[in-house]
Amino acid sequence: MPKIAEIEDTPNPNAVKFTLHEPLSWGISHSYENAEQARDDVLASTLFAIEHVSNVFYVDRWLTVTQDGGADWPELVRLIAVPLRAAPAAATQSAASVFAARTAIADLNVEDQERLEHINVLLDAQIRPYLKSDGGDLHVVGLAGNQLSVHYQGACGTCPSSISGTLKGIENLVRTIEPDIEVVAV
Repeated sequence: MPKIAEIEDTPNPNAVKFTLHEPLSWGISHSYENAEQARDDVLASTLFAIEHVSNVFYVDRWLTVTQDGGADWPELVRLIAVPLRAAPAAATQSAASVFAARTAIADLNVEDQERLEHINVLLDAQIRPYLKSDGGDLHVVGLAGNQLSVHYQGACGTCPSSISGTLKGIENLVRTIEPDIEVVAV
């Protein structure tokens, strides 16, 4: 059962990040924008059953919950803590399956798969650590020609600065290795 180490505000006023002592997963993120998406995930389903919860995102030793703006955070945090403490810690997963789940995009040719790997290395080094520290993350969902499609997760998914400044910063960074690329949020 994960014990809560810390509860932090995020730049998104509607999201709070819980840092845990034990992991909920090993490198594979779980991101849900509604209860229907979370129906097969016991923890996320339980959290969506709490009034005002509008997004659940977790990976490794942290979980971010976003609310619809209608709840009082101190009360909502107390309600979230109950199922979070009851959740099982992550079972051991192999590094190979974690890597494959994170980098796989269907129907990429060998050249585009290599491009994607270089882009992910750059994002891992210079973007994802900052997003994760704010209770979010970024998942690459497509690479078609010179268009890279990304999906913000957790607190970043509904944060106004993600769509403006952060997205432009990501595009500028990726252009250091792919000068003609366009980055779009989906």
